[in-house]
Amino acid sequence: MDTMPEKMIIRGGTKLHGTVDVQGSKNAALPVMAASILLKDGTLSLEGVPDLHDIRTMCDLLSDLGASVVFNGHSMKIDVPDKLKTDTPVELVRKMRASSLVLGPLVARCGRAHLPLPGGCVLGSRPLDFHLKGLAKMGADIELRSGAVEAAAGRLKGATITLDYPSVGATENLMMAAALAEGTTFIENAAKEPEIVNLAEILRLMGSPVRGDGTETIRISGVPSLHSATGEIIPDRIEAATYLIAGVITRGAVTVKGISAGFMEAILNKLEEAGAAIDIFGDEITAKSDGPLKGITVKTLPYPGFPTDVQPQMMAALTLASGTSVIHESVFDSRLLHINEFKKMGAKIEVQDNVAIITGVPALAGAEVCSSNLRAGAALILLALAADGESTVCDLHHVWRGYEGLIEKLRSLGAEISYQG
Repeated sequence: MDTMPEKMIIRGGTKLHGTVDVQGSKNAALPVMAASILLKDGTLSLEGVPDLHDIRTMCDLLSDLGASVVFNGHSMKIDVPDKLKTDTPVELVRKMRASSLVLGPLVARCGRAHLPLPGGCVLGSRPLDFHLKGLAKMGADIELRSGAVEAAAGRLKGATITLDYPSVGATENLMMAAALAEGTTFIENAAKEPEIVNLAEILRLMGSPVRGDGTETIRISGVPSLHSATGEIIPDRIEAATYLIAGVITRGAVTVKGISAGFMEAILNKLEEAGAAIDIFGDEITAKSDGPLKGITVKTLPYPGFPTDVQPQMMAALTLASGTSVIHESVFDSRLLHINEFKKMGAKIEVQDNVAIITGVPALAGAEVCSSNLRAGAALILLALAADGESTVCDLHHVWRGYEGLIEKLRSLGAEISYQG
């Protein structure tokens, strides 16, 4: 994983055809891995874990805290001892924002946590305020000192916490903290994502009576301790969407295998609205297009709305649509940074605040472009696959945080790709 290429050279213009297996969900696996901290002298065994940079970083973080992590293929076993460290190392936490997911379980299990402010993709302000306010309401003392969060508590107390925004990370952190709290916790205006439901399923397997996951109110009755469990990570709906859009943008047909269409309703609806043909058969979804898409309007929203993690890829497809498209990014305030790179390939896009107005063009031209974050990198690869001539996509370290076997999967669909570095 540490020797993945930094540059991808893509010769565009090939219609992609074929089937890819969907990997396990990165955004589901990370909080589930963090939930292992709640165990005292126990083991969490997981299947379907994707082999990604972010997953490896979480493995390193858990190991540094004192857990033993064995990761083989897509199976993971996390053995958690009686005693854990409570200081998280800055060099790991700064690698990804998901490091903040260890905060709630550490405070609940060990009574304290020291967390440097996390890093990861540059997407604008994603403060930990919601996480910290919720933990404070459960009785934790919170201090911000020298660029780090210091949290301390005796046993946390159940509380009713109403989130100002249905933050996925805050919902997950508070669910894990509530699992060992005294009394019952209600999380209102909770996130409803499938990844939240996956975490709740694993917590139930560990002995936490979680109810209401997938709805606006999650109820968790705290227990004194949790026990060892074996669980499975759900498929990655963002990866699946990226490959479906790869089929559409190249005017081919790509099938993703191993995922329920129910996870992807908003994405599939928008692809159909733009003129793509969607076929669903069991756990297989096919997206195909044999001509230009038509312009549509997309607004990113919390689940079950259109996911912000698919916005750059959808924008890539719409650069070649006939007419005008409008994309309103309402989740992250800096998730339009990729537009200047899009323009290097001939895309016509204007930005007003967090709204992108896309005028479709008949063709794109190959260019050298650089990714600013994980999903922007995926979108630039999609543009390169559709563009005339050769493109070089740089700074791929972002992409390896979220896509396993990307080059092999794209080549299996017919893409002409080489790489450097």
